[in-house]
Amino acid sequence: MDNDQFDDALLRSAMERAAIYGWRRLTVVDAARDAGIPLDDARRRFPLKPCILLKLGRLADESALVDDGSTGTPREKLFDLLMRRFDVLQQYRAGVRAVLRALPFDPALALLLGGATLESMRWMASAAGLDISGVAGALRVKGLVGVWTYALRAWDRDDSEDLSHTMAALDQALDRAARLGNLLERRSASRAAAPEEAMAHSTDIDPLVDLPLEPSPDPF
Repeated sequence: MDNDQFDDALLRSAMERAAIYGWRRLTVVDAARDAGIPLDDARRRFPLKPCILLKLGRLADESALVDDGSTGTPREKLFDLLMRRFDVLQQYRAGVRAVLRALPFDPALALLLGGATLESMRWMASAAGLDISGVAGALRVKGLVGVWTYALRAWDRDDSEDLSHTMAALDQALDRAARLGNLLERRSASRAAAPEEAMAHSTDIDPLVDLPLEPSPDPF
């Protein structure tokens, strides 16, 4: 069993146990035993329980970032990238939903996953052709976190087989972003924007979802 197979086996086992018993009662030891994995290897690969979720987030990113040669506007690329992330989460749906239920009671985990989500959205924005440098770039990334958060909440409630409600929510959030103009401009155009213009989109309200900004974004 190579590292990828090992990680996949433990991740699936962990998400299945989380779905049944809840994230707070899950241990890496239990997940490893269920998967028939040596405990010493599990300790080396997943020294802390949150490593399981960080691994899931990386898998979602890697799946989203596979270059399939597709072209389109930044908005179209973002839609495809984020839906690919949801396709990965959907494979572990019950376990991920169990994690979402546990987050309000685990501020440290919420902070950790919020930081990981911010980094993921930097990758998604850059892959879509957006400029993420400077103040304007930081606001774009924060806005994309708002898009992801809005769509993730829809995904959490979406029982459709084709994730139609999730796609509709993501479309709606990206449309709001598009109405703001420079938030979805390509790199070459966005670099001409002055820092003062970027600061005009202040931090009191998230411009992409029309919701008050929260202390940390939803995870994954």
